[in-house]
Amino acid sequence: MAAWYALADLALSRLDAEAAHGLAIRALKTGLVPGDRRPDPPSLGVEVWGRRLPNPIGLAAGFDKNAEVPDAMLGMGFGFVEIGSVTPRPQDGNPRPRLFRLPEDRGVINRMGFNGQGLAPALSRLKARPRNGFVGVNIGANKDSEDRTADYVTCASALAPHADYLVCNVSSPNTPGLRNLQGREQLGDLLKRVQDAIAGTPVPLVVKIAPDATDDDLDDIVAVARDLRIDGIIIGNTTLSRPPSLRSSRKDETGGLSGAPLMSLSTEVLRKTAERVEKQFPLIGCGGVSSGADALAKLRAGATLVQLYSAMVYEGPPLVRRIKDELAALL
Repeated sequence: MAAWYALADLALSRLDAEAAHGLAIRALKTGLVPGDRRPDPPSLGVEVWGRRLPNPIGLAAGFDKNAEVPDAMLGMGFGFVEIGSVTPRPQDGNPRPRLFRLPEDRGVINRMGFNGQGLAPALSRLKARPRNGFVGVNIGANKDSEDRTADYVTCASALAPHADYLVCNVSSPNTPGLRNLQGREQLGDLLKRVQDAIAGTPVPLVVKIAPDATDDDLDDIVAVARDLRIDGIIIGNTTLSRPPSLRSSRKDETGGLSGAPLMSLSTEVLRKTAERVEKQFPLIGCGGVSSGADALAKLRAGATLVQLYSAMVYEGPPLVRRIKDELAALL
């Protein structure tokens, strides 16, 4: 698979980043992209929410916004896949260009703005797929919504029966005001309303927070999660900060930064979150993972599962097998 992808990567790297992503999705939908059928070492197996996963490495939301290729990505060797973010109504997102590679830094900046086809197409595809593997659904709010909490309730109610876990994404930096939902009162109201809406569907409910959260923010977020007995927290989304070590000419583009430059910050916020959670529920470490050592650092900081996306921009699907092999050797 690695040799095949090296040729494809050469072509994709010459395209605009968003155009390359669209081409990758179309290629995966054809079924012609080779998967990885090798079994995972038993040492990588993990128990979470009453399910046994073959490994703890997952695909973060953002790659498959519209639930077009979850099974193809599971076939690449991921232990689980998260689709979305799904909003009730379709929206175009922010003007292009809005996705930028930072190759010198192994990073990515995006200001996509929850672009997607909306609830109906994603729901239709999830209904049609066999319930194989472990697929989470990440939900958000439309930019022009008058009641953003109602948007989460709408998506959760419809998608819960077809998800292995649900994620309320309140941490995207590219929808103005969305991160305000991380406040204690706002977050408590949102999660309680979503909980009530899916009370008849036994699906784990998770919240995705920003790596820019302060200690006070974490105190509030974890207090809400513990009070409501939320099933997990993902730490975290992209960051608005810019480490001084960035070298790329694109480093000052507006949007959220992900990839290798996010690893240190997101892992530290994960550690702080884990201290507050005290193993009351699972945490998912996301941000900057590109090696088995990175994955192990997340696990040691308190994560049960680990997610990645941006590193695939540079290494493609073969990255998944490499990370798993490295992690198994380290364990």
